[in-house]
Amino acid sequence: MAAYYCIRILVLMVKPNSKKTSNKRFTPEQYARLKAEAAAPYRGLRKFVYFSFGASGFIGALIFLTQLAAGRDVETALPNFALQVGVVALMIFLFRWDRDSRKS
Repeated sequence: MAAYYCIRILVLMVKPNSKKTSNKRFTPEQYARLKAEAAAPYRGLRKFVYFSFGASGFIGALIFLTQLAAGRDVETALPNFALQVGVVALMIFLFRWDRDSRKS
């Protein structure tokens, strides 16, 4: 869907409007959304990936935290827990970075 809008914008930029066609092809909201998608393609997909990986890391961290609390395989559970917490932290960082880059 995003690729369609990017191609549509390119076609509109290359093909000049004739006097017969009106400039009312898109509403102002649609045009603003198309411009935002062209400026930052696949933003929705990136947000989905950040959320999915963050949720997976959170679930993994909970599992390894329960193993640590139970005292089972502490020497293997502790590095795995740290890795899962790192994944969650990375996804939060990337999500915020992506969000802040949109504002500027």
